[in-house]
Amino acid sequence: MTLYNTTFENFNKSYMGSAAMAVIAQSCLGGAAAMFILSNGTSATQMIQLAIIVFASIFANTSILAQMSHKTVFNSILVSIVLSILLILTNSILS
Repeated sequence: MTLYNTTFENFNKSYMGSAAMAVIAQSCLGGAAAMFILSNGTSATQMIQLAIIVFASIFANTSILAQMSHKTVFNSILVSIVLSILLILTNSILS
């Protein structure tokens, strides 16, 4: 929990710069996850995974644009990044 709190404090101190970098980073990671998902085909399983990653990325970007609380923004970015990495690894192993 110390790593989470320290990272959140750093994010909170320089919110504007961190949020801008987070939009770029998690959007690129979400795009890479979508590419890996679609490289395995277009079955229902892939479409569900694609919908999950698109929703997570859109929610993270929307939370920044809607000026939600810094903790909500930080958590949504973390969820988006973790889901992207998880789906990239899952689809890399399956192919």
